Amino acid sequence: MTPAERAVAVAFARKNCALEAMTPNDATKRAADGYALGSSDVRQLIEIADRDPHDAASGVFARTVLLAERGWEPTGDLSELQAIHHALFDGVYDDAGLLRTKDVKDHSMQRAAAHSSGDVANEPDRDASRDEDPEAFFPAGLIDTGAMNISTELSEKHNLRNLDRDDFTHELAKIYDELGYLHPFKGGNAMVLRIFASRLAHDAGWDLDWGPVSRQAYKHAKRLAYTGDISGFEQLFAAIQRPVNPTRVFLIAGWDQGPAH
Repeated sequence: MTPAERAVAVAFARKNCALEAMTPNDATKRAADGYALGSSDVRQLIEIADRDPHDAASGVFARTVLLAERGWEPTGDLSELQAIHHALFDGVYDDAGLLRTKDVKDHSMQRAAAHSSGDVANEPDRDASRDEDPEAFFPAGLIDTGAMNISTELSEKHNLRNLDRDDFTHELAKIYDELGYLHPFKGGNAMVLRIFASRLAHDAGWDLDWGPVSRQAYKHAKRLAYTGDISGFEQLFAAIQRPVNPTRVFLIAGWDQGPAH
């Protein structure tokens, strides 16, 4: 990776953690700065982050940087989500890459029917109760089926390629909401979704600059989605999508400075 790509990977990792109120410790931050400058490699960053086995934030932060450096297979289906989840949480949580096996709550058939039309909800932070909880998540026993339906929908829409800006924004918000309701993992769903959405958008010709997104704005979009209103995510994505930067998937600030940034 170039110095610019390393710096962006670190910035994205910080933002993805910050949106979940996760802050790496000072030693890990210093190691990340060294990595961004090229004075150390990602293995050293992981080693420092893992010195405290109880510091999940540092571990996840460092693994986000590692994922950005190594990449993953963009299959556009449940296996891609599992690969991202495993990369982020392996060595941090025991359920890395594993689908949840229990329902979060009792699920109504009415809610399941809403999934088919895309009128679905987003997911909460790890180990946090839902701020607004009028409905439950997708039944655990049907996650494979639900994921296949969404991946089929993406395939039929050519993975959102060749869409006008407004159409892309709407379709991305819709898919994001559907995957949020699917809630395939016990925790860490939002972090996985932001990475998946960034990859999906990049391959469709758009980059997502998460830099300006605040935790409050993100939570507001989720609350709206809980009620079946995806306008919050449409507004969020409309504000942060940029023409694709061919050199990287993740984009944090400085997007207008071009590929050399």
